[in-house]
Amino acid sequence: MVAEKKKKRKLKFKVKNILILLAIILIFVGVIYYILQLPINNIYITGNNILSDAEVIDWAKVDDYPSFLRTSSKEIENNLSNNNYIEDVDVNKQFGNKIEIKIKEYKVVALINNDTQVILSSGDIVSNDYGLSDVPVLCNSVSDEVFNDFVKKFSKINNNVLRQISQIEYIPVDVDNMRFLLYMDDGNLVYITLTKINKINKYNDIKDKLENKIGTIYLDSGDYVEVRKDRGAVNNSSSDTSNTESNNNQNSVDSNQETTTDTTNNQDNNGSNDATDGNNVSSNTNSSNEDN
Repeated sequence: MVAEKKKKRKLKFKVKNILILLAIILIFVGVIYYILQLPINNIYITGNNILSDAEVIDWAKVDDYPSFLRTSSKEIENNLSNNNYIEDVDVNKQFGNKIEIKIKEYKVVALINNDTQVILSSGDIVSNDYGLSDVPVLCNSVSDEVFNDFVKKFSKINNNVLRQISQIEYIPVDVDNMRFLLYMDDGNLVYITLTKINKINKYNDIKDKLENKIGTIYLDSGDYVEVRKDRGAVNNSSSDTSNTESNNNQNSVDSNQETTTDTTNNQDNNGSNDATDGNNVSSNTNSSNEDN
């Protein structure tokens, strides 16, 4: 009897231990599952100027804020690398279910084909998906032998200067097949060659020395300026033209008013004369009848 009781106690002990162990395992599994399901809490994005934060998140395919642990940094980087505008991307996962995305975008060199396409610093020509407009327009085609150099050199122009260029025209000459003419927003013209492209980065200093004048700046050879006109004279000319047009319009109105007045007077006089003549005719007719 004693032996049987001991066996029963041992069996109960084993069952109890097994149940406790199973409970611990279930709790452990539940905790692991819960942790795996925890979503990304915050996404920090830096370096993006063309793409918006929402577009970066969409391209990264984390717009639904999936599981933090199940989402790999490499996967996000690969997704973002599929965008033509992104040159490089670095993704770091941080404590607190945070993800940091560092973006490096290609520089947009110029717009082409009625602003529907852009030339990137990578040399690729891609669709203008983001409606870019604050970059210069390339007016004509660049020869194949010069195109790569054109992209490489123009990518070195500072953004604050590049945004002041309205149009770019390729105008090679016999002695220089890398010559370009830049039409600036302020009315200045700049001749530049690709071998001296760094000089355009000093444009703001050159512009300040022109003071209130508009000129043609030759940076391709000689580094000199030809003043074409005074900016004040241009403004005055526009004002004088406007005043002249206004005066002409006023004179036209006055002339029309005088013509209308004269016409009205003539009509009144003619009407009066007709009435008088009619009375004379009537009088003459009556007199003739009486004589008869």
